[in-house]
Amino acid sequence: MTAAPTGRWVEPVVLEGRAVRLEPLTSAHVPALAEAGADPAIWRWYIIEPLTTPARMGDWVAEALAAAEAGTEQAFVQIDRTSGRIVGSTRYMAIVPAHRRLEIGSTWLARAEQGTAINPEAKLLLVGHAIDRLGARRVEFKTDAANAPSRAALLGIGATFEGVHRQHMLRFDGGNRDSAWYSIIDAEWPTVRARLEARVADRLSSVPAARAGGAPAGGTPAGSRPSALVEQEDRPC
Repeated sequence: MTAAPTGRWVEPVVLEGRAVRLEPLTSAHVPALAEAGADPAIWRWYIIEPLTTPARMGDWVAEALAAAEAGTEQAFVQIDRTSGRIVGSTRYMAIVPAHRRLEIGSTWLARAEQGTAINPEAKLLLVGHAIDRLGARRVEFKTDAANAPSRAALLGIGATFEGVHRQHMLRFDGGNRDSAWYSIIDAEWPTVRARLEARVADRLSSVPAARAGGAPAGGTPAGSRPSALVEQEDRPC
C-alpha cells in the first residue's frame, strides 16, 4: 500500500492536451479571465456573486492564490490551444494529502467554448494527473443538485453518484443550494479514462480541423456547437 504523501502534495504544473492547456493561475491572468467571464449566464449555478467585472474577478483570483499558498487548492486557467486565449478556469480543491483525495471544481468556461473538447479534456488531464502522477485514491466532484445537465455529464464520464447533501450551502443572494456528490476512485480510472478519451475524440472530430490541434482559428459557424445548456456540466461550486 502506498504511504500518504508528506509535505506539499499538489504542486503547480502545466498540463496540456490537444484542445486545452492548463496553466497555474496567477494575478496576471485577471484581465483575460474578466473578459472570458463577462457573460452573467456563465454563473447560473454558482453560489458566489457573478464574476462579471475585473474587480470581482481580481478578488476571486486573490482568494484562489491564497488557497494555493496554503496548499489547500491549486487553480488553473484554461487556454484554448487553437486561439491561445484564456477561456476559463478550473482547480484542484479540498486537497487532503493524508487520505490521498482531492476535488476538481470551481470550473467555468466562456460561453463560446462550451460544447467543445476543452471541458472533457481538462477533466481527462486533471484526473489523470491526480491518480497517475500524484497517487490519488479518490477524486471528488460536486454540483448543484438542481443542475440536471451537470449531473448527467458526471455520470456520463463514469463518475459514481454518492448522494445529496441537503442545505449544503447558501448562495450569495441567500438562496439554498443542495449539493450532489460524485467521485472517481483509482480502481475505476482506466474505464473512466477511456470514456473521457472517446468524448474528447468525438468533440474534436465534430469541429473543423483547424480547431483540433492548435492550428490558427478560422472561426466556427454559428450553431455548429452544442447549446450552452448541454455544456453546463461539471459545474462544481
